[in-house]
Amino acid sequence: MLEAEVVKYESGKGLEDGFELWADVVTKMWIVTDTLVKVKNENGSVVCPYITHRRGRTFIRENDYIIIDADGTKHVCGEDKVFERYERIE
Repeated sequence: MLEAEVVKYESGKGLEDGFELWADVVTKMWIVTDTLVKVKNENGSVVCPYITHRRGRTFIRENDYIIIDADGTKHVCGEDKVFERYERIE
């Protein structure tokens, strides 16, 4: 069994690897953008957080969890699947 930290995503906690401008996500990415987390910066720009991994980027959606493996590798998992794939250890 592998242990991992499972954390519900919250903006401002440093869980993401970076942000992409919302306008660029909408115009340049081939993804459904309806439920992506959007953060408004002080300058008024809107950005979307993401996690970087060996296959590229995964944008974080509303109610997603960030999975952090023992080696620091991060993954994104939806609320609907996270506890089917990971067991809580009390």
